[in-house]
Amino acid sequence: MSFVKYIESKDGTLLYAKVQTTEVPETAKATIIIVHGLAEHLGRYDDIANVLIQKGFNVIRYDQRGHGHSSGENTFYSKVDEITDDLGAIVLYTRKLLPQQQVFVIGHSMGGYTAALYGTKYPRKIDGYITSGALTRYNHELFAGIPVGLDSNDYIKNELGEGLCSTEIVLKHYVEDALNKKEISVGLIRTLEKGIEYLKLEARDFKDPVLILHGENDGLVAVQDSVEFHDEISSEDKQLIIYPELEHEIFNEFTMKTEIFNTVISWIEERLKSAEEEK
Repeated sequence: MSFVKYIESKDGTLLYAKVQTTEVPETAKATIIIVHGLAEHLGRYDDIANVLIQKGFNVIRYDQRGHGHSSGENTFYSKVDEITDDLGAIVLYTRKLLPQQQVFVIGHSMGGYTAALYGTKYPRKIDGYITSGALTRYNHELFAGIPVGLDSNDYIKNELGEGLCSTEIVLKHYVEDALNKKEISVGLIRTLEKGIEYLKLEARDFKDPVLILHGENDGLVAVQDSVEFHDEISSEDKQLIIYPELEHEIFNEFTMKTEIFNTVISWIEERLKSAEEEK
């Protein structure tokens, strides 16, 4: 089963979501929510979504507000709560649609930031998290060159291409993809910075199982972000994997993505097995 729908967030923003399930959704291994990164959209996660479906999982993806087909001002956030409220709306929908299912969240880059924020603010709401190149600290000041004095409603050019992925065709498609945003609001950047401060201050509140993945040669988000996040959170079940020579989009690295997908699936299945044994 596959369908798309709009899910309403707390403030009325409509989030475009794609729901894909196994033939009998209630008997799937688990349901996975995928959260995309900055200036992109849910369609860039077709590969991992399709593999998860083939392996017996339900998958729900959504466009973050101001991205893809979701409503909201173009790549704009005015406060950190909007980001967590949006994921919360997707989680609530998922729990209502499939109440018996365990739910895991996969977040890449800003999606990993979203997942980390949600897990920190609302511990024990999700059965486990997987982050990829997640912006959880600010060791590489990606937007350090923003001119002083810009208003939150001002925009800067999206220059996220360099260091994105070592697979050339991925870079080509990224640039040509009409749904990828060409500009990023200053409001979004400032909201990201506020959220990062929150993540640092409240790191001990993140208690859930988490698999933290990062490419060693990530040109957008420093690998040190994931190292510090791993070290500072209080999760008893946490694992950090750093992939040598890989860049930011490890799920799109042609030579490694199958291995990485298998690592993610194995990690989820191990948690499901442990939960079953504890019953």
